[in-house]
Amino acid sequence: MIELLQFISYLITLYIYIVFAAVILSWLISFGVINPYNSFVRALAQALAAVTEPLLKPIRRVLPDLGPIDISPLILVLGCIFIQAVILPNVAKLFT
Repeated sequence: MIELLQFISYLITLYIYIVFAAVILSWLISFGVINPYNSFVRALAQALAAVTEPLLKPIRRVLPDLGPIDISPLILVLGCIFIQAVILPNVAKLFT
């Protein structure tokens, strides 16, 4: 069971990296560094959005409108870190 919890922790870490990649890609597109009409960039942006948006949309619905500032990825990363640092170790203690 501990191995399964470690695997879940690795998946959460991977998801955090994916969220960071989506944020950085959106910044690069917004500032005009990367051409959004490039087929590879468009495919990458759609793939990252498909992975991150299901968890970001509920957070955006709850947060107040801050204008152009979107802090939902920060809230999502903090939630993932909380799960990794608090919940998974406590679940592991139940099985040891």
